[in-house]
Amino acid sequence: MKKIVIGARGSKLSLAYADRVKKLLLEKVPHLAEDLIEIQSITTSGDIFYDKKLSEIGGKNLFCKEIEESLLKKKIDIAVHSLKDMASEEIETLNIAAYIERNDPRDVFISLKFNNIKEIKNGVVGSSSRRRDLQLKTLNRDVLVKNIRGNVDTRIQKLKDGLYDAIVLAAAGVKTLRLEENIKQIFTPKEILPAVGQGIIAVQCRKEDSNIINLLEKIDHKQTRQCAKAERTLLKTIGGDCDTAVGGLASIKNNELTLYAQLFSDDGINIFNYKTAGGKEEGLKLGKLAGTELLKQAGTDFKKN
Repeated sequence: MKKIVIGARGSKLSLAYADRVKKLLLEKVPHLAEDLIEIQSITTSGDIFYDKKLSEIGGKNLFCKEIEESLLKKKIDIAVHSLKDMASEEIETLNIAAYIERNDPRDVFISLKFNNIKEIKNGVVGSSSRRRDLQLKTLNRDVLVKNIRGNVDTRIQKLKDGLYDAIVLAAAGVKTLRLEENIKQIFTPKEILPAVGQGIIAVQCRKEDSNIINLLEKIDHKQTRQCAKAERTLLKTIGGDCDTAVGGLASIKNNELTLYAQLFSDDGINIFNYKTAGGKEEGLKLGKLAGTELLKQAGTDFKKN
């Protein structure tokens, strides 16, 4: 059997996610030997221009573009992404063949000075997302939100260097890197509704590559797939770009899928919320319904791109 090459970003977190995929494959596919799987790190545009806002350098897919190009050029066989980094419009010849069981989807508050967001008075909070910026202001109007970029450990170092009074990160990355001791507050989804796909590892391959698809099917987590479909359909229906402040979280309990969705107006003043539920197989329908209802609520306050 020829070697399987997994491509991922070169950050500690992305390589940890790639390693998780490798371990799952070795666990679920008995005939695979460890030396038959190689992990290759790929530098993306998002990694090169780490000092600028994503919206200034071309938008959301910047952490996936070069990895997907390597997949299309057959330099790698499998691509590993954080699902929240992926554009809602997928490349026609590529396929997300596996969704790994979801990590904690919530956001966390990290600070050396404060125990929670409510304690801050005119302090600087680092965030890389407009969604988080606006959500934080609903919890505490006194916070000054300043853009922060870089890997999880880089951001925590910037905090320790005194550049910020606090930072907000995805729990999944912090926990994967075993940096939980830094967490002061875990936001409930009611306080901060996460980004679509947050906490989910997406494993992508070429649609024509049936051998790889067969392998990846063995590590696909069905409930995570159903939730991801609901959330990504919500995002696709709303449209917008990387500056669009939208949150979405689906969960399954007793075969019922519940989807919470949130959209801010273009000026960030108005918040629109919608909740829907249905059968666990109805993710596409529920995502479309939630997106359509949010657009109706927003009216001219939100312009779909």
